[in-house]
Amino acid sequence: MDSQRTTYLLLLPICMLSLAACSAHQNSVEIRPFYQKEIATETHGKKTLFDRIVEVDPGGLDVELASDYEQRPPETIAVLPFTDRGSAQYTINKIPLTFRGKQARDEWAWTDAQRLRKAFVGYLSEREFKVVNPIAVDAVLQAHGINNAEDLEKASVLTLGKWFHCDAVIYGTVDHYEAYYLALVSGYVVGVSSRMVSTHDGETLMRSHGGRYSLSVMPALDVEDIFINSAESLLQLRDVVLARAEEEVARELVIRIPISDTLRTQMAKDAIKRATEADDEEAMGRHATRVDAMEADVTSDEHAVDEGGQHLNTASSWHQPGSQRSVSFSSQQQR
Repeated sequence: MDSQRTTYLLLLPICMLSLAACSAHQNSVEIRPFYQKEIATETHGKKTLFDRIVEVDPGGLDVELASDYEQRPPETIAVLPFTDRGSAQYTINKIPLTFRGKQARDEWAWTDAQRLRKAFVGYLSEREFKVVNPIAVDAVLQAHGINNAEDLEKASVLTLGKWFHCDAVIYGTVDHYEAYYLALVSGYVVGVSSRMVSTHDGETLMRSHGGRYSLSVMPALDVEDIFINSAESLLQLRDVVLARAEEEVARELVIRIPISDTLRTQMAKDAIKRATEADDEEAMGRHATRVDAMEADVTSDEHAVDEGGQHLNTASSWHQPGSQRSVSFSSQQQR
């Protein structure tokens, strides 16, 4: 009993110190300003030789840019539907494990190709480019009867530029989309070829070719370890691992496209201009409301003016009606 009391007495100061430290940390959180210089933007996410050794990635990506790219970077880009020229079967070590019919092959080829396309769209959207929504791109192409890769190649690039109001289009082809497994080694190979073409003169601004080898190597020295590691290696052939490989191909390609300070500056100016115009329109609306209220000598809730300069219907002031139910989504499985 005495030993337990002694333990409690020893732990009590430690707990008190921990609580005091947490409280002090919460009260001393720094207020850091936005819009600082971003560090290592040109190398973050780009694999080094060490990364390829550690993750066993013998793949690579070659990107070739037009000599005058930096003088004429495209502001608006439309990513066209990617094409998959593979077998559209699920293969391991180039051996097909599925026997899909024509309709199923068409659907899977489209699915695989558009996964890579969407990854490209996502990473391009993070940059200084304006990316045409692929839903709009597909709708326009389908409306003009362009339903396959041959039709797309025949379409004039200049015409595509007029349809999408863009400065360049990106064509993409899935070269590799396969799984490999050999006891202690397993993984996916995702390869893609792409080219960015100007819609003003048809010049190729960027051309890329390469892939991502998402491999897992499980070394073993005895028979028991070989058996266990072989089973664990097989677990690497999951869809989430394939998705990561797709993301890495797109990320490593986009990061190799030089950043255009001209486009960044112009985008910021345009945004500020639109915001200023919106402020002016809102101020004119407030003024008109005040004039109408004075003339009618009536004050109504529908024409109330927020004198504090704040909107009444903002996200911070919105309150959910009592009769309205909300739905929450979580990555954790409900129990």
